Parts: sequence; structure tokens; C-alpha cells
Amino acid sequence: MSDDTQSVPNPEPAAEAASAAAEADVAAARIAALEAEAAELKDRVLRTVAEMENLRRRTEREVAEARQYGIAAFARDMLTAGDNLARAISAVPEEERAGNAALTALIDGVEMTERDLLNSLERHGVRKLEPLGQKFDPHLHQAVFEIPTEEQPAGTVMQVMQSGYVIGDRVLRPAMVGVAKGPAKPREPKPAVDDAQRSS
Repeated sequence: MSDDTQSVPNPEPAAEAASAAAEADVAAARIAALEAEAAELKDRVLRTVAEMENLRRRTEREVAEARQYGIAAFARDMLTAGDNLARAISAVPEEERAGNAALTALIDGVEMTERDLLNSLERHGVRKLEPLGQKFDPHLHQAVFEIPTEEQPAGTVMQVMQSGYVIGDRVLRPAMVGVAKGPAKPREPKPAVDDAQRSS
């Protein structure tokens, strides 16, 4: 045999291997792209679900607040009517009530109307503040004047000029009150400076 019959390597298997490797690289890149897209879509879905849950909670809270505080403006207006009823009751002295049956009946009717108004407001979450004898709270009370006294500690509500009201945990109208003012604190005398210290 001659040297001419030597076998020449077949280029087909090498080309097939290179082609398969290229296809594998393309498939791997495509898989990686699809996995990244799936992860991004999953993240979007999770964020959307979280946003929807937050929106649902916020809406529930707003609806609850609207139910509780929706009547605040109306209730504030009704407080004025209640104040006027209380003024009408207190304007008639007890002596005149006892002597006149018609006047007594009228005042009894006004008192019942006032009680009914306050009960209706209370059913809707409006509560009257009773600050007399309590510590002054600037969130609930409005100090109108101070009363000098030694009977109560300083800062105690001693007189109520106008009742205050709250609706839920919000102040509808602060109570206008007179607050105890403790005794004046004695001033400490200034230390005397003798002439020797002045000259130094």
C-alpha cells in the first residue's frame, strides 16, 4: 500500500460537535433569559398583590374612620344647640320654677330635650368630657383663666365654663376651664455680695 491511501480525518464530526455546542449555548442563554423574565414577572405579581393588600387595609381603615368621624361637623353644630338648651335651663331660678306649674313643665321639657340630644350624640360616639377635679390636659381642655388657691394642686381643673366633647379618640370641642394656680413660689433672696468680693 502506498502512502497516498492514508486516512484523512473526517471534518463532519468536529463540525457537528461545534454546532451542537453552539446550539447548547443558545439554548442555555434562552433558558437564562426566560428564567430572568419569570423572576421579574413573579416579583411584579408579588408587588401587585402586596399593593392590593395595602390598598384593601387602607380602604377599610378609611371607611371605619368615615363611619366614626363622618358626623363630626354635624355633631359640632348640635353641641351649640345643646349649649343653648343648658343655658335656657340655668336661666330660670329654682324659686320661679316652684311657683309656676306651666314654667316647671316647660323647663322639664327642655331638660328632657337636652338629655335626649346628649343621649343621641353618645349613641353615635360623641362623649362629654367631665374635667372637673382632673389634671389640666391641653389636648382636651382650654384654660380660660387661673384661680389662685391652696386647696387644689396647681394645674387642677376647678371650674368648667363650657363642656368639652370627644368623638372616638378625637377632640370635637375642648372644654373651656378655669385651672388652679398654686401659691406663688417664694423668691430665693439673691446672695449678698460683700465688698471684698466686688473688689476682686
